[in-house]
Amino acid sequence: MESDKQITGTLLLAVFTATLGSLQYGYSIGVINAPQKVIERHYERTLGLLHNDSLAVNGSDVMVSHSSVLMYWSLSVSIFSIGGVFSSFLVGWVGEKRGRVKGMLAVNILAVTAGLLMGLSKMGPAHIMVIAGRALMGFYCGLSSGLVPMYIGEIAPTAYRGAFGTLHQLAIVTGILLSQVIGLEFLLGNDTMWPLLLGLSGAPAVLQSFLLPLCPESPRYLYINLGKKEETQNCLKRLRGKCDIEKDMAEMKKEKQDSIKEDKISILKLLRSTDYRQPLFVALMMHLSQQFSGINAIFYYSTSIFETAGFTQPVYATIGVGVINTIFTMLSVVLVDKAGRRTLCLIGLAGMCVCAIIMTVGLVYLDQFAWMSYVSMAGIFLFVCFFEIGPGPIPWFFVAELFSQGPRPSAIALAGCCNWTSNFLIGMCFPYIQGFCGSYVFIIFAVLLFFFTMFAYFRVPETKGKTFEEISAEFYRRRHGTLPSPKAATEMLYLGTSTDA
Repeated sequence: MESDKQITGTLLLAVFTATLGSLQYGYSIGVINAPQKVIERHYERTLGLLHNDSLAVNGSDVMVSHSSVLMYWSLSVSIFSIGGVFSSFLVGWVGEKRGRVKGMLAVNILAVTAGLLMGLSKMGPAHIMVIAGRALMGFYCGLSSGLVPMYIGEIAPTAYRGAFGTLHQLAIVTGILLSQVIGLEFLLGNDTMWPLLLGLSGAPAVLQSFLLPLCPESPRYLYINLGKKEETQNCLKRLRGKCDIEKDMAEMKKEKQDSIKEDKISILKLLRSTDYRQPLFVALMMHLSQQFSGINAIFYYSTSIFETAGFTQPVYATIGVGVINTIFTMLSVVLVDKAGRRTLCLIGLAGMCVCAIIMTVGLVYLDQFAWMSYVSMAGIFLFVCFFEIGPGPIPWFFVAELFSQGPRPSAIALAGCCNWTSNFLIGMCFPYIQGFCGSYVFIIFAVLLFFFTMFAYFRVPETKGKTFEEISAEFYRRRHGTLPSPKAATEMLYLGTSTDA
């Protein structure tokens, strides 16, 4: 167990460097919201509509101008998620062809290019350059959101796998908070500095590009995928320090011996496999529970929600949400390897369900009782707290724990696509759902959260401190009502011979 407890400087450097990609992801999510009005006015000037508006003699001209700007603005926001949906399918291919470290290094070209396009948008047609930059940044983030958890999950010691995996989400929420703060009007969210605000989206990629060559490649990738034993041992020694690496080598050797008998596990083969149907279903449902919990309705539209709740300075309440978001993600880092993944998810989902009901009560009775605004605000803050305790960070690294080296890239790609697609749907549909349901909109999320809580209770296994073989054996037991024999466990772990045969 000594090697499991070792944390070295190299390991910390590698994890920090990888999570810079997650920081960039979070920054890109939050950066577009604060300067919305400023950027829309610049779009009007670029399109020649602002002058027309001032000379308009009837409402039709103004309406045409507004709808044109609204179309370009909506595209500027939504193209980010669309880029992520498509690139998430390429995570496995990039990770296998280039490796984890070189893969992250290669995709940084997209982030830097996107940052330059947005940062220089005043020099050209602003709406075109911002949309192109956001599309490229979304494409980058779709790849990064898969490569980062994959790399961290493969280099982290088993004892700290959950804590290190949670750092991906911590970096995301830190990036969101950072973008909210420097996006304030008196900092960079103004008519002069907004291109710099958007252009800084690519800054973490520049720093990461300098640090990645100092980081060791994933030992599992080197040994299992490439068969480079000597390089694997060198990387493990850098990551584990003076501790014995034989346990890690023995685990990888066994995994390689079993997996070498099987063909490469593609996305299509993973989808068709009956052996992996249960863990894949659990992985996808975990990501759906994260997005359909309603959390992005808070992140994307918190300012308007706080306005509805009667707050005169909603932008600072939104920043308060970002602060709480970051603090409780830090708490999750501490708890995840002590309390366990399943326990934290259950607490988080059940707590969010109760908070969704509290928010609804506060919004419904706001007109009758002014103090209900504080009830709504408390519900929102607690909603975010419970989200970051479990449902926020855990799904990202949980997929890497459910699958061994063979199917892991394909499973992460599918989970990422599921996450990005549901993210896009919530972002696009929530305003319409809110308009239809009014103050009762969060009752829908309360019902969904109750369902996800029940699913987690009955179907999600605990993975804390377990090897991939032990996790697979647990799924086998749930499916067949008995523990597998060593041969059946191998069949469960690696596709080929069905355990139903």
